[in-house]
Amino acid sequence: MSLRGPYTLFRKEVLRFKAVALQTVAAPVITALLYVIVFAQMLSRGAPIQPGVENLAFLVPGLAMMSLLQNAFSNSSSSLMQSKLNGNLVFVLLSPLSPLEIFAAFTAAATVRGFVIGGGIVAGAALFVHLPAPAPAVVIAFAVLGGALLGALGLIAALWATRFEELAGFQSFVVVPLSFLSGVFYRVDALHEPWHSISLMNPFFYLVDGFRYGFFGDSAVPPGRSLALALAALLVTSTAAIALLARGYKIRT
Repeated sequence: MSLRGPYTLFRKEVLRFKAVALQTVAAPVITALLYVIVFAQMLSRGAPIQPGVENLAFLVPGLAMMSLLQNAFSNSSSSLMQSKLNGNLVFVLLSPLSPLEIFAAFTAAATVRGFVIGGGIVAGAALFVHLPAPAPAVVIAFAVLGGALLGALGLIAALWATRFEELAGFQSFVVVPLSFLSGVFYRVDALHEPWHSISLMNPFFYLVDGFRYGFFGDSAVPPGRSLALALAALLVTSTAAIALLARGYKIRT
């Protein structure tokens, strides 16, 4: 397999969001940092969410991962959806790229955008709060996993949707609730039943929990289990996305 074709598509996708970086990168970073500034005083007076960790510091990895996930999804889904509606997706389909190569290019670009946004939030928040990050490799691993998972999910949503309204509905009723209810603002192991068990069925929770472990060395679930479950979710989602691309689902007549 030549890498020139998928790299060219990947570069085109990166240049697409880079061309409007103020909207696609700067805006999500600034929004998340506003959360940090607004919550700074309130969280400093509350009871500790996680023992030994400042409340504001606890919040930052969750916000970074939530923004990473939502923007990785937006990148792949909006790009593919726009190509479908504008009719220029045909040029990608007529190229010698395989479904796997198309999937890899879109997903890699989504991961890059999510990674840049998550990194920007962490770097900006570090000006306000100390983030020790004793396991940077774990931080990077979960960031890449999260970006790839939501990039793949974005492709599935864009293939399924026939209008931008349907795509927006998928994001509003699936991606946003799952990301907000993944332990971004609280520790899931402090929840009462049945909410604790329900939270453990949310794949986004394992991404947030594992990502937070990389910063503080503590998590509600062992990081190895979170990593395995996140990889399993990525494998299932990727397989589904590649299969739909191979079938030409709603993109070939």
